Amino acid sequence: MKETFGEYIKTHRKNKGLTLTQLAALLGLDAANLSKMENEKRNFDPSKLPTLAEIFEIPFDEINDEYVSDKIGKQIYEMNCSTELLKVAEEKAAYRRASKK
Repeated sequence: MKETFGEYIKTHRKNKGLTLTQLAALLGLDAANLSKMENEKRNFDPSKLPTLAEIFEIPFDEINDEYVSDKIGKQIYEMNCSTELLKVAEEKAAYRRASKK
């Protein structure tokens, strides 16, 4: 998707008809902290991903992919990496998978 993970949370929260305060309570968070997460001022705690997937009724793998891809995208942007980075990273991931067998 072409949005940050914070924007992803906000979109799904609104689609579910939840207020910021309601979602924060369901996640065991303070509404102010969740607002900062939605606005990319604070990082989302990955241990809350399973709960978020349940609330939004989204498969965990999908929400995890959104979270991880946002982290990778942010690193690529902040470190001003080349467009070849993902190709090299995928080759290294494939190597790790193969060597684990």
